[in-house]
Amino acid sequence: MGSSNFAGWQIAQASARATARHFLGLVSEQSLYNLSARTVELEVLPACRAHGVGVIPWGPLAGGLLGGALQKAKEGRRASERLQKSVERYRAQLETYEGLCRELGESPADVALAWLLANPAVTAPIIGPRTMEQLTGSLRALEITLSAEQLARLDRIWPGPGGEAPEAYAW
Repeated sequence: MGSSNFAGWQIAQASARATARHFLGLVSEQSLYNLSARTVELEVLPACRAHGVGVIPWGPLAGGLLGGALQKAKEGRRASERLQKSVERYRAQLETYEGLCRELGESPADVALAWLLANPAVTAPIIGPRTMEQLTGSLRALEITLSAEQLARLDRIWPGPGGEAPEAYAW
């Protein structure tokens, strides 16, 4: 059984109840997780790791924001008013991010997916391709290995919450 958008305490509680009943319990958790939405790093990812629950991130490209959003689009998701507002909000980060992707010689979407795949708690992101070209293009992320320095650069561009709870906020 899998969960979606559970808090860390709910994952721990479900796992404890399953164990008490000698049941398997949760095997996966679907959560919003990408370079620009990292709140799950506080408690959800640590709970999943502790209880052997695989994480299947949804929204890995932040609705197109991390897929090359600075490239002008006349149609599709990148042309939406909602995404254009996000582009303006995150413009400085996107310019730095897309510059790093160019340095790496990789597409922004592939780097965003490779970043998720570099996290041992992540089983696989939910990519949601609409075309065969998008599906085959996403497979490139499986071949990208980001170095510790590249991961650190991505953390500087898209800072997370500062680690796991409570250390991230208590001291």
